[in-house]
Amino acid sequence: MSEKTPTYDEAFSLFKKYNKSESLLKHALSVEAVMRYFARKNNEDEEKWGIIGLVHDLDYEMFPEQHCKKTEEILKENNWPEEYVRAVLSHGWGLATDIKPESNLEKTLFAVDELTGLITASALVRPSKSILDIKAKSVKKKWKDKRFAAGVDRSVIEKGAEMMNMELTELITETISGMREVAEKIGLKGKI
Repeated sequence: MSEKTPTYDEAFSLFKKYNKSESLLKHALSVEAVMRYFARKNNEDEEKWGIIGLVHDLDYEMFPEQHCKKTEEILKENNWPEEYVRAVLSHGWGLATDIKPESNLEKTLFAVDELTGLITASALVRPSKSILDIKAKSVKKKWKDKRFAAGVDRSVIEKGAEMMNMELTELITETISGMREVAEKIGLKGKI
């Protein structure tokens, strides 16, 4: 069978087939939105970047012990292009795979995956519970408290920012901007 570029609907259906968790869906939509945002900024293929962002954790709910490896299997069974498969696998570099992010798309996914989680947690503890009024400064304050969002690997975010040649504050600011575009969908519109 030959490779077939997936449509958004196909990607979303595949994600829903393997994920029922509301929080994983919100994470997927957050990463998708940020990937689309960066694609537009860099004159890249927004649909491709968005789809890869959407499915990056495809296997996480059902196969956490086989994270990335099971996704590779699923995507290949569905004849996804090698470029998409490689990009998804690269987000687990150093943790679940040995595929180092090389392209702009891969570096961006690697950098923003964990960061969207930290920003979400930072927004949820605000009085407004909103992404719409949060600034990088607030996220950086939370960054220093290692007990806050303890599951977020800050070294991965730092490595990703470095790969993208971006200052951490700029990466946080840009990621917030991408997430704001889907504030309601990801439950972070809050009370402003």
